[in-house]
Amino acid sequence: MTNFTRILFSVSMMLIGVFAMAQETITGTVTDGQMPLPGASITVTGTMDSATTDVNGMFTLQTSSLSGELTISYLGFNSLKLPFTINPGQQLNIGTINLTENSEELETVVIIGRGVIDLEQDRRTPVAVSNISQREIKLKSGNQEFPEVMKNTPSVYVASQAGGYGDSKMYVRGFDQTNTAFLLNGQPINGMEDGNMYWSNWSGMTDVANSVQVQRGLGSSKLAISSVGGTVNIVTKATDFRQGGFAQSIIGNDDYQKTTLSYNTGLMENGFGFSAMLTKWSGDGYNRGTFGEGYNYFISLGYKPNDQHLFNFLVFGAPQWHDQNFTKPIADYLKFGRKYNNNYGFLDGDYLSERRNYYHKPVLNLNWDWNINSAMELSSVLYASYGRGGGTGNWGNGRVRTADGHVDFNTIRDNNMMLPGMIGTESREAGERAYAIRNSVNNHAWYGLVSNFNHRVNDNFSYNAGLDVRTYKGTHYREISNLLGLNGFRVDNNVQYPDGYVVTETFSANPWSAFTNDPADNQKVNYDYDERISYGGIFGQAEYATDMFSVFIQGSVSTQSHIRWDRFGYTEAEEESDRVSNTGFNIKGGGSFNINEQNTIFVNAGYYSKQPYHDNIYLNFGNDVNPLTENEKITGIEAGYRFKSQYLDINLDAYRTSWKDRVTTESDIADQGEAVLYINNSGLSQLHTGIELSFMARPLEQLDVRGFASLGNWEYDDDVYIRVFDENQNLVSDGQFTINDEPVIGEQIQDVDGSKVGGGAQTTIGLGAIYRITPNFSIDTDWRTYDNLYAQAVVKENLELPSYDLVDAGVTYTMKFVKSSLTFRLNVNNVFDEVYISELTSAIPVEESAETYKGINVNNFGFFGNGRTWNFGMRFNF
Repeated sequence: MTNFTRILFSVSMMLIGVFAMAQETITGTVTDGQMPLPGASITVTGTMDSATTDVNGMFTLQTSSLSGELTISYLGFNSLKLPFTINPGQQLNIGTINLTENSEELETVVIIGRGVIDLEQDRRTPVAVSNISQREIKLKSGNQEFPEVMKNTPSVYVASQAGGYGDSKMYVRGFDQTNTAFLLNGQPINGMEDGNMYWSNWSGMTDVANSVQVQRGLGSSKLAISSVGGTVNIVTKATDFRQGGFAQSIIGNDDYQKTTLSYNTGLMENGFGFSAMLTKWSGDGYNRGTFGEGYNYFISLGYKPNDQHLFNFLVFGAPQWHDQNFTKPIADYLKFGRKYNNNYGFLDGDYLSERRNYYHKPVLNLNWDWNINSAMELSSVLYASYGRGGGTGNWGNGRVRTADGHVDFNTIRDNNMMLPGMIGTESREAGERAYAIRNSVNNHAWYGLVSNFNHRVNDNFSYNAGLDVRTYKGTHYREISNLLGLNGFRVDNNVQYPDGYVVTETFSANPWSAFTNDPADNQKVNYDYDERISYGGIFGQAEYATDMFSVFIQGSVSTQSHIRWDRFGYTEAEEESDRVSNTGFNIKGGGSFNINEQNTIFVNAGYYSKQPYHDNIYLNFGNDVNPLTENEKITGIEAGYRFKSQYLDINLDAYRTSWKDRVTTESDIADQGEAVLYINNSGLSQLHTGIELSFMARPLEQLDVRGFASLGNWEYDDDVYIRVFDENQNLVSDGQFTINDEPVIGEQIQDVDGSKVGGGAQTTIGLGAIYRITPNFSIDTDWRTYDNLYAQAVVKENLELPSYDLVDAGVTYTMKFVKSSLTFRLNVNNVFDEVYISELTSAIPVEESAETYKGINVNNFGFFGNGRTWNFGMRFNF
């Protein structure tokens, strides 16, 4: 070795030694306050020295700096700056760092469909909004239904699942689910026939939801939809690009059991990634006779060929069945207990329910995100869903009840077997009382495409334009599920079978077999019809924003057509109805002003022309077109104030929503011949005003406190104008016709002006806190009070329900291992077992000598809310 080589080698080793000696080590753990945050970034500010956390949130960082500042960041959370000083030659452990969520970065955790998912952060002009994180959904849902995760939100009221698993109801600013838009990864999921939401079809939502954003009122939705109450954006999991998975087990009150398995391959070298999840659940239900069972499955395949394109295909389904409880007089609950349910009985000692809901609705999404360049992107989702299932009920007039009000299936079966030939009919003659259990089948096939182009022209101006098209085919009929000893059931009211026929086939009320059930036309009872709804809309938005202010305008226009085929009530030549088409639109605009970095004020306004639902277009489930329907008019205005600081965030909103020209029409047959009369209820108008406050405070590193309050005044602000028309749309004269021997009044005004709108509590207040005793152990609690809650009735003097308070609590403990963790979670809901009425569907006043309960006439129909419930879960992350 030459001298030069020796010198070079010696100098190199010295330099390496010096460099090695200068490398200091910093370690620590990053969490969200409860759970580790794998993949968090830790950087020495101003250098290239960095590290990322492992699956347990732990990191080891090598640096040559003896002092400086660490920047700790994670998607969806506020970044944290932390100064450090290291003694030479020693290792520095900075302990556990708890990052706080940043709702303004919510869209950054959305892996797919960002351009079609209408998150509030896509626009710099604020709206009234609340965010529910994946952590909160995961920890607090347990054995509760999906709407329950939104109950700590201003102006949101959730009626408990007293009807059975999946039967919750949700109100936003006093408007029910039919008038609140629900979007799943940008896909509208409200029923196209009536706007309803059936949460039993989405029982797996708590397992797959990545985040939920509740936009109250006008919202920031760009789609061609016209929601009155607001928009709920549900963002599901996509293909997880980090390898790993989890196994979870939950038990709860009333024998509730739930097991979930999930695994992700992570993003592989070939650009593909795969995620899968499977859940099984079962339970007896809180109220008697509300058993349920189901599965949830989720499969997602992602492909990222390059930085410009991202594809994701997912399949999500939740086949389930659950037995149901219906509203009944308060007197019945007082007599038989608050868990009383009269929809079931026993046959030869075995439990049997008359009312069971069963459904399976797989949803398929294909998302494509194309980053055209740094300023333009195109996002599209092609989707389909196939709903199969329905609900059971009694068929015929032979129901017999026991002394305690339950269905006496033994006596029913014996009565059926005494009928001639054991063939039942609907006849009420000669004491014939046939009885069977039927399935009301509601199948559908739904296809749609949402595509949105975004262009950020410069730092101040951006716009988007998009397309929303859907087609829906619904099929509805009734079939027999259980003949209860009969050989068959005779049908004489099918117009296409004038000689009648006997139904002998039975079909199981099961979500899996519903996919293959296909009865012949002469094996159906009561009705058999299809409907096609076609929809197309375009939408757009433009926004100009600076550091000081922002302004925006949004608009959309849509057209939809309706047609119906009835194979039961019409001859084959007349089974197709007239096609009905209508057009709607909406326009919204607003602006904001940033007083400084902490204070912002804003105002938004909008006008909707909302098309009537399909079920309001055709009368009485027939082909007769309602000639009196028209678009409803909604005008909304809201103003808000935002305050944000390191320790406190405050949101204050005020709103006014006017809903006019609500129209309902029904038809009836006059006593005089077969004259059809159309009874039109028009001019129904609602005015909803209110203020909302929400805050998040971080007074201590270990303590987060949040709260909300909403004070509403929701009233009918006009009289109802009732008119009766003949088939030629002529207003009838007073007394020209009679119905059930009562004279028909051609036009009259019913006074409901000033009556309170029922369904949701108009005053809600809540307060919650989470305290982290150690980095691995925390407790949390939420308190809510509900007041000014009224019955679901349109009457001058509506009935007010008693106010009530609820308290929920939870405990979380996490054990951390080298590359995994085990989390234990206990939830107790309604800790103090409050007894309360959650909803009433009638408004019978207190009369003289009437029996009352808390000042309410016991003849009113309704539900008691659930008492104390609990669930305990274990989740192993690997």
